[in-house]
Amino acid sequence: MGQRTLTMNETVIQKMKTYYDKTLDNTPQGAIFRARTDSAVITAYKSGKVLFQGSHAEEEASKWETNASSANTFKQVNANKKTSYSPPPSLFTANHIGSDESGTGDFFGPVTTAAVYVTSEQIPILKQLGIQDSKAINDQVVQSLAKEIATMEIPYSLMILHNEKYNDLQAKGWSQGKMKAMLHHSTIQRLTEKLGNTPYDGILIDQFCQVPVYMNYLKSEQKTVMDNTYFMTKAEHYSIAVAAGSVIARASFLQEMERLSNIIGYKLIKGASSQVDRLIAKIIEEKGKPALNEIAKLHFKNTEKAAKYM
Repeated sequence: MGQRTLTMNETVIQKMKTYYDKTLDNTPQGAIFRARTDSAVITAYKSGKVLFQGSHAEEEASKWETNASSANTFKQVNANKKTSYSPPPSLFTANHIGSDESGTGDFFGPVTTAAVYVTSEQIPILKQLGIQDSKAINDQVVQSLAKEIATMEIPYSLMILHNEKYNDLQAKGWSQGKMKAMLHHSTIQRLTEKLGNTPYDGILIDQFCQVPVYMNYLKSEQKTVMDNTYFMTKAEHYSIAVAAGSVIARASFLQEMERLSNIIGYKLIKGASSQVDRLIAKIIEEKGKPALNEIAKLHFKNTEKAAKYM
């Protein structure tokens, strides 16, 4: 199980409680609230510590990492989220681009990002095909659907952040949130270059952090967001383009996991569970710790947890 802890002030914790209102669970002793989402279990304690646990704990925590010290920051970014960058409902049935990523909550394997362009005419066809959020379907179906999308000659762009580069960027101070922002930006840019003058009504990114944070990530690398770009949490439930992006990104991640498994000689396990910790220990004992650099995200707590199995 992946795990991440942030420290928040009382105002931000109350805002988080409101945000997770529909997923609130029984509150444990010493806590303000506990929520169980599809991505993670979030527990906010009276001490100000907020614990994120689950296969996508890192991803869920990244939504809040810039609010760890200021309630005013939260109010500012939340206001922006609700105004300038919320997609109009008409976008979901129009020609548009959708972008999503995979692999962010997995210790082993890269981070993959896919941006897909769909026309209004293709939307009902993709829905009938069964395109949906890749987390809601099994791996075999994901791979099958990705092949179907390819046969339809739907324009898309795919980028893979391999583990060596991921670890190098992380060592240089890049957060996973910044890596994802730059991946989305580059993937979308490549797709728009491929499309040329093909018209589209907007670009929708499955939101993983507050919008101003995303903008600052781009600004730090002298990049700016493209016109008519929108952000939305759980966008894959509304946009077939984002759902298709999630399928392609996930299929690519699965292919990479198979490739890396062949390289290391072990069947790599998805997620960040105790089973992953045990496998890490085996790999380190047989091949040495440096072997992880090519196949894993080294900053995950699993690297340390594996020590108890050696």
